[in-house]
Amino acid sequence: MCRSPYCLPLVRVHVVDPSAYTPPYDHALCSALAGADTEVDLFTSRFAYGSVPSPEGYVRHEFFYRAALGAPAGRMRTASKLIQHAPDMLRYRRAARTADVVHFQWLPVQHLDGRLLPARRTKDGGRRPLVLTAHDVLPREPRPGQLAAQRRLYDRFDAIVVHSEHGRARLVEELGVDGGRVHVIPHGAFTHLAARRTAAQEGTAAVPRAPAVGEDSPSKTDAPRVRASARKTLDFQTNRPVVLMFGLMRPYKGIDVLLDAWRGVAGEASVENAELWIAGMPKMDVSALQAGAPPNVRFEPRFVGDDELPAYFERADLVVLPYLQADQSGVLFTALAFGKPLLLSDVGGFPEIASTGAARVVPAGDPRALGRALRELLGDTATLTEMCVRARAAANGRYSWDQIALQTLALYRSL
Repeated sequence: MCRSPYCLPLVRVHVVDPSAYTPPYDHALCSALAGADTEVDLFTSRFAYGSVPSPEGYVRHEFFYRAALGAPAGRMRTASKLIQHAPDMLRYRRAARTADVVHFQWLPVQHLDGRLLPARRTKDGGRRPLVLTAHDVLPREPRPGQLAAQRRLYDRFDAIVVHSEHGRARLVEELGVDGGRVHVIPHGAFTHLAARRTAAQEGTAAVPRAPAVGEDSPSKTDAPRVRASARKTLDFQTNRPVVLMFGLMRPYKGIDVLLDAWRGVAGEASVENAELWIAGMPKMDVSALQAGAPPNVRFEPRFVGDDELPAYFERADLVVLPYLQADQSGVLFTALAFGKPLLLSDVGGFPEIASTGAARVVPAGDPRALGRALRELLGDTATLTEMCVRARAAANGRYSWDQIALQTLALYRSL
């Protein structure tokens, strides 16, 4: 039984992620809130790329886009979700009547969503606070009118959660959001993913992903070739140090900068006697990057599910995020959960992580500085070991979900 003053008398919280953009975050937040004696319901949609964690103490509703068609990220699926979006949001308005607090994680149609939100007052005149977590504080490449639409959307919420002081400053200073409604609550370390480490420690390689809708399943005659491919691409037995860049491949993540740093630029030495693994689903054309990569660079251009993820992070000696822009990153907090040292660019809230001693930062977009840092860290085992210790301490301390649940409940109570 929770004896914290934050736990009572809150009755029910709805966490809402219509498009299932962040299942690991949704699961971790809902589980932590439920562990603080709060009744929690997650309203989301089916995750199209694989399995999601089983609920722990909360109820999961696949409420949105139940008739979505087509392959993940395909045009047909996007169109069918868009058609269903407004009716599903209006249907959720009715479901929200049972909630004391509604906490949205993402709203995918900003021009429309402000008009579809649940009422902020109950029928008896009580408050039903609306909270939004701004995972992407501002759009990276805003379309015409998008900033104004986002500003109007923020005005519809009682509180906006950001994951860093940098994110708060951007909302207040660049967008003009009332600072009294912007609250910094850190992103948590994904320790539930690290709990899957047993299979990785045993050296078990996961089988290839199941085919997406519209793809052909491998036939029986193809099976030996598929298994051979899996052994080749998922060989974690290299004797050399491994630097890992993990997650969706997008232009802003600086893959090109990382490859320049790895090769060596402007008279700098290349990174030798180590391997660079770049793993994740491409959201850009990476063929040219692959073709020009050095021999000690391995690309895994596909979605890597939670069942495979531990093997990558357990094997990594250093996790690198050379982003050109960001506020925070779920990959960063996955690395912390596995106790891995980090090499980060100095964007967004990344320097706040570096202050824990678990990470080193370099100027964004600077391949020379990044290359030097890579060579220095890979050649300094003692420093990497100390950073591992600091990473575990951060994951179990400030960035633990128990702490984040208490801060989140305190915010709900203040509303």
